[in-house]
Amino acid sequence: MSETAHAPPADRTKSGEFKTSEGILYVSRPYRSKTSKKLRALITFAPRKSHFDIGNELSGANEFRGFFSLFWISTFILVLRVYVHGIETSGRPLDFGFASMFSEDAIVLAISDAVLVLSTSLCVPFALAMKKRWFMYHWTGVIIQHLFQIIVLTIAITWTFNRKWPWVQSGFLTLHSLVMIMKMHSYMTVNGHLQMATIQSEELFKELRQATDFVGGWDQAISDAKSHKAELDALTGMTSSSSNASTPIGTPEILEGSTTSYTDTATANALRKRLMTISRATGGNIAVVDIPDPGAVQQPSRTDDVQPEEPHPLVDHPNIMISEIARDYSELRSELTSTGPNYVTWPNNITLKNFAVYQLIPTLVYELEYPRTDRIRPIYVFEKTVATFGTFALLYTVTETFILPYTPKLNQSILRSLLDLALPFMMAYLLLFFIIFECICNAFAELSYFADRQFYDDWYDHLPLRSGGLSRTWAMFLTFLLSACVHELVMIVVTQKFRFYLFMLQIVQIPMIIIGRIPMVKRNKLLGNIVFWLGLYAGFPLLCVAYVAY
Repeated sequence: MSETAHAPPADRTKSGEFKTSEGILYVSRPYRSKTSKKLRALITFAPRKSHFDIGNELSGANEFRGFFSLFWISTFILVLRVYVHGIETSGRPLDFGFASMFSEDAIVLAISDAVLVLSTSLCVPFALAMKKRWFMYHWTGVIIQHLFQIIVLTIAITWTFNRKWPWVQSGFLTLHSLVMIMKMHSYMTVNGHLQMATIQSEELFKELRQATDFVGGWDQAISDAKSHKAELDALTGMTSSSSNASTPIGTPEILEGSTTSYTDTATANALRKRLMTISRATGGNIAVVDIPDPGAVQQPSRTDDVQPEEPHPLVDHPNIMISEIARDYSELRSELTSTGPNYVTWPNNITLKNFAVYQLIPTLVYELEYPRTDRIRPIYVFEKTVATFGTFALLYTVTETFILPYTPKLNQSILRSLLDLALPFMMAYLLLFFIIFECICNAFAELSYFADRQFYDDWYDHLPLRSGGLSRTWAMFLTFLLSACVHELVMIVVTQKFRFYLFMLQIVQIPMIIIGRIPMVKRNKLLGNIVFWLGLYAGFPLLCVAYVAY
């Protein structure tokens, strides 16, 4: 959407959504809570497709799309050559020694993983107890939450050592335990925050009731607010008519293809006014543009009896103090309800079914409601299933043929090991990334009707630490410190060695990030990209040499 009169028309519904030619744009009413200091002006477009999805119009039109096809063709030719060479030399394409190792104790591993997943359901009684206010999230709930997470992780790691599993099994269970802990952490934290928001909103409502006593009582305050709102609406209508539906000066530009962003209060207000002006200019008779590929991105139809919670009427009261209290109250209440289409309100989300769906959805971030598809596409599930097994065959071939035979030894040259392992490790990394995020996560997303397929965006970051009052530098340092400790824990379980090589390499990234923020370096994106890939090329084999040989 550009700053011209040719901007696509927008039709505002009562729910706060604007239907545009690019899709459905949700603009929440901007409030800033005095308690949470959290801006609620959130803008989200329709659900997103994966960058690797063959049905993604944006990725398909990319001029470098051919390199993606070239990679797969080249990998297939390489693997085919390996199979032919194996048949010629030993009478079989592969040795399959690696297969016998990672299939060891497979049944026990599957049962252990199932017990791990089922144990996470204890989060639901935890949330129900907070709903009934048997305890407050701060700080009793926080202590219970972290003790539970520590117990789950400790049991999983202890079990891997007791079973004396090879590195594949122990690494899998440890990594899956960390994933489950992160999902539990998000679920319990969000529900705990919503419990506190509910309590704060109740306190603000009492304060709002008391404030109206000084202006003639509750009913009189409501009446005054409605009259004041009517005056403002009439003034806004006159302004819109005189401007002949021109674009308001100073409104923000919405970039085409953007997905999610946070704006401040002034920007959100200007954006809402702009969209409403365009809607009024067209008389509200705007055809709704369907979103392409309904199987991937179309939202389910909204029932008429499900409506979002409107801001409290007293936000329009002429008394500034009453208006501000009403805004804070409305902001807190808005946090308790999802943005649509079903407008799930806390604590109605606290059910075993809701938690089970959350476990199936490939995201580490819990929300009251997610963008959903309207159906499951069997062909799409079949495509991802075949891609999973096919890519795993490629990964297995690369690992058994080009990595395991070149496992470094103590008396071997480090430079030679790095040279032998750099390219195979990079290929294994890319193939593993593709299997997890593009194949497995997409398959689960399709089966759970989850519409947002860009799984690479919603990760933990240092924002909670920043909101807790820490500076940007300290928040970044603590985030990297925690990440380094977790990664090193995985290496300790896998190698059964205390070396802290990965920990040190993780911490080294902090000064590199600081250097990357220097304006001269930041402007040179090509240099940054080269450094990134060279770091990956060197990092994987270097870790292998360090942990295996030393």
